[in-house]
Amino acid sequence: MAQIEPLFTRATLLASLASQERDVAEFFSSLSPDEFVLRVGDAWTPSEHLQHLSIAVSAVARGLSISPWILRLRFGRARQPSRSFVALRDDYRERLTRGGRASGRFVPPRERLSPEQATGRQGQILARWERVNSRLVASLEPWSDGNLDRIRLPHPILGKITTREMLFFIIYHGHHHIAAAKSRLPRFSQAGT
Repeated sequence: MAQIEPLFTRATLLASLASQERDVAEFFSSLSPDEFVLRVGDAWTPSEHLQHLSIAVSAVARGLSISPWILRLRFGRARQPSRSFVALRDDYRERLTRGGRASGRFVPPRERLSPEQATGRQGQILARWERVNSRLVASLEPWSDGNLDRIRLPHPILGKITTREMLFFIIYHGHHHIAAAKSRLPRFSQAGT
């Protein structure tokens, strides 16, 4: 996992987002076609984890492409400073333990793919991952450090959070789903025993 710095300026956020994008791409591209579509019980396949990550990043990129003043009118101005990365991460984890889950448009479609079909699909989903992350970085370009702390965005589990906190979430979220996918893949669970 990328090293998380205690102070996140816009520049360090961009570097951390790029590192997280690479970590996710490297992990999911390292999986064999069998692993990429392996379903364990009702849990998401690694393919579905990656699709979910792309859906989430795309939603944030769309939000950041809206003028900050329109977002401020719609979601209000932050009344408190942004939480730290660790505080945001811990709050998210705690809400998951209380039953918070992806819902609605953030749930990836369930796919039943053969390993032969998975090879092509893996490439498509990884290409989308790259595209949505490029859009996220481009949409962040006009944002100042000040607006990252003043403007709020809605999160389906965390409620209205600052834009900086939303970027913290995106940085953590990729690593969270790598860990979730690894936990169900035999080669990773065997490595720990």
